Amino acid sequence: MRDLDLTTLRLFVAVCETRSIARAGEQASIVGSAISKRLAQLEDAVGTPLLLRKRRGVVPTPAGETLLEHARAMLGSAHRIERDMAAYAGGARGHVRILASASALAESLAEDVANFLQNPAHRNIRVDMEERVSPEIVRGIREGSASIGLCWDAADLEGLQRRDYRTDHLAIVAHPSHPVARHRGQVRFEDVLGHEFVGMPALSAVQLMLAREAAVAGKPLVYRVLVSNFDAALRVVRAGLAISVVPAEVAQPFTDTYGLRLMPLADAWARRRFAICFRDEATLSPSAQLLVAHLERCATDRADVG
Repeated sequence: MRDLDLTTLRLFVAVCETRSIARAGEQASIVGSAISKRLAQLEDAVGTPLLLRKRRGVVPTPAGETLLEHARAMLGSAHRIERDMAAYAGGARGHVRILASASALAESLAEDVANFLQNPAHRNIRVDMEERVSPEIVRGIREGSASIGLCWDAADLEGLQRRDYRTDHLAIVAHPSHPVARHRGQVRFEDVLGHEFVGMPALSAVQLMLAREAAVAGKPLVYRVLVSNFDAALRVVRAGLAISVVPAEVAQPFTDTYGLRLMPLADAWARRRFAICFRDEATLSPSAQLLVAHLERCATDRADVG
């Protein structure tokens, strides 16, 4: 198979997303006939039809769907290459990309990275952080789309190297007027399952674990509101609409400011440890190695203080 050029792949993705060669041509300022010629050459190169022509446009074939997934990944990698090289052209001498869970970002990672970058010796290092759910983090590290991953250590880290990072403790957060707020001290998850919850992305580590534990308890996990982040979840709790399971380390500022009730979960699984993961320390860039060492020290220092 001949080499695939990025321009043709970009046009192929545009056609698949718009379901129209004409609309893809309008977006790219290219006539439809030129796109059709490129797509025909692409199908010839891969040796199989990629698009089905229908009365109202085109749709990808099963082979086209597979190529679409790979094309998006390749174009994403190309974009990251352009961005990384632009960073070097702007004076950066090192660039580290991190994929991290919402919990890690909300609790301590941003502060730890900021402290790392405040070191004059690291002034020419650029660190990019992107929020992902744990399965996507692991997949991204395995595929090489980022150097370092930060996720709950219960994720499937097989084949990756890891270092211990910080810990947190999941807790129930409730409005003071909510019946759950009458609990004092720790509370078991099973004991609050009769109430409505605020839910977050279905593939997040916390949501998957809560669904599993509710199934084990034989009780339904009922969501009244679905949100995308901890900040929104805590605002829903503040409004008195539902309760939420949130890391205590994230919720504490809200409970202090708005008088919300924070009740740590007594269940053993509620105490979580996060892991720093990467493919191979020997192949990490010097900048990434420095950052991993710094994050390890942050975790050790916190443990010593605790």
